[in-house]
Amino acid sequence: MRNRGVRIISCPSCARQGFKVIETVKILEQKLSHIKTPITLSVIGCVVNGPGEAAMTDVGITGGQKGSNMLYLSGVQKEKVLTNDMISKVVNEVEKKASELDNN
Repeated sequence: MRNRGVRIISCPSCARQGFKVIETVKILEQKLSHIKTPITLSVIGCVVNGPGEAAMTDVGITGGQKGSNMLYLSGVQKEKVLTNDMISKVVNEVEKKASELDNN
């Protein structure tokens, strides 16, 4: 079985979600469809399950309170990202990671 492109791990959403997970995943799938490098991306709507999933992925985003979400890179917590900036930030980080992996 071939492994290429962005593999998104996400939650089905619940009352704890800090952003609209399902809509976010649909947008990210579209915006990241050009990437062929195998990369894992976690999109988890809350801080309960998000950090554990993000620790296992190349790029991760977890929902937070009041539109402030946490970005993880290679399993390490990096920075807060506002919901309005989240899609562009995640796309940028996935593209950077793909470029790094392609050049190694």
